Amino acid sequence: MSILAIDQGTTSSRALVLTDDLRIQSIAQHEIRQHFPNSGWVEHDPDEIWSSTAAVAREAIEKAGNPPLAAIGITNQRETTVVWDRRTGQPIHRAIVWQDRRTADTCAALKAEGHEPRVTETTGLLLDPYFSATKIAWILDHVDGARAAAERGDLAFGTVDSWLIWRLTDGLCHLTDATNASRTMLYDIRAGEWSDEMCALFRVPRAMLPEVRDCAGSFGEARPDLFGRAVPIMGVAGDQQAATVGQACFDPGMTKATYGTGCFALLNTGDRPVWSQNRLLTTIAYRLNGRPTYALEGSIFVAGAVVQWLRDGLGVIASADETQALAERADPAQDLVLVPAFTGLGAPHWRPDARGAIFGLTRSTGPAELARAALQSVGHQTRDLIEAMRADGATVESAVLRVDGGMTRSDWTMQFLADILGVPVDRPRITETTALGAAYLAGLGAGLCPEPAEFQKVWTLDRRFSPLMPEDERAARHDRWQRAVACTI
Repeated sequence: MSILAIDQGTTSSRALVLTDDLRIQSIAQHEIRQHFPNSGWVEHDPDEIWSSTAAVAREAIEKAGNPPLAAIGITNQRETTVVWDRRTGQPIHRAIVWQDRRTADTCAALKAEGHEPRVTETTGLLLDPYFSATKIAWILDHVDGARAAAERGDLAFGTVDSWLIWRLTDGLCHLTDATNASRTMLYDIRAGEWSDEMCALFRVPRAMLPEVRDCAGSFGEARPDLFGRAVPIMGVAGDQQAATVGQACFDPGMTKATYGTGCFALLNTGDRPVWSQNRLLTTIAYRLNGRPTYALEGSIFVAGAVVQWLRDGLGVIASADETQALAERADPAQDLVLVPAFTGLGAPHWRPDARGAIFGLTRSTGPAELARAALQSVGHQTRDLIEAMRADGATVESAVLRVDGGMTRSDWTMQFLADILGVPVDRPRITETTALGAAYLAGLGAGLCPEPAEFQKVWTLDRRFSPLMPEDERAARHDRWQRAVACTI
């Protein structure tokens, strides 16, 4: 029997078929379009999200030789907000993507009114347009008749997992898991339920919200016409939490960083939430058998997206793979610093109004120097997150960072990351950790995969990058970075 892992991300929809012992049999991927109707706005077409997901799932199954499927696992871009009509199943607006900043003024006003401490105490999050709550309210306020329809119970809200579950089950199941719920700014992460107080604050009718379940368990069945027979959906987690599971970070103190469109570092804090004093997020890492495990999270809005900018915005590269070779050719005498605040700065700064800046330009600056500065920006931002975690008193086990995501294929980037952090960076043999986590959760829910302690033994190292940079150079480089961020802010 095989497991279908659906990985619906910000720039593409992907599907993997894995054996029941979690060996990858096939992969399929389709890019999806991003829409930018205004500065700082980012949208997706929910129907394209669904159609691309269905297409890659069928393609992956065919590539694998149409094996019998035991279960489906879903992992997804988090916070991205879809609102649809329960009767017709049609979205009433494009999906508002997690990167979108259109509700920055709303968040600033709520912060000025003194609401942020209570929001953080309840949800573990900060008042920021990143999260779903203000996106939902914006749709209800800007689509004719939407608020009244929501109050009547005619509209459904979901993060992308809920939207896919709805479509997979032909509208029979309106569900989410605890990790995705914890990213909406509407969920009480200690009580383990939707917060009426937060719903009232953000003007979101409770009737719109999905039922919240564990990460491993039943989420309905995919309708038979999709994959030849009804297949149970048995695992769901937001992409960063799925990567945490896929990296086998089940012990308190273990840390992983995933480098996709953005970068997200999660530190397992066990069965107790740690409340950050350095503007990190307190979130749910996973919930199994009704018991939540918590994490500290730092979110970087732009990681792999900076390489996309080099390719699509500036046209200095034709493909992402060229970036490493360019960086290696860069003039070592030029101290270029790029702060990629294209959609604001994430943790630990949380400045949605910040915009990107380049420091140290000279007449001889060219594509190679830009490429190097772009890749280095990812390492510097990661160091900011790890330092904030340590400042919060969280134990970072054995001072090793486990990494995954597309950017980890670049040895140059991973070596710089180790150098600027001053700690080893471990890249696993299986770098598809987000999909692996979704598949594991589905297999666990279906009774095919072992408990976490046994799954940890499966994790294997591909390569460890040890720091080589002298301490004085490391300190000087990061000082330049911090001064550049301060100027940007």
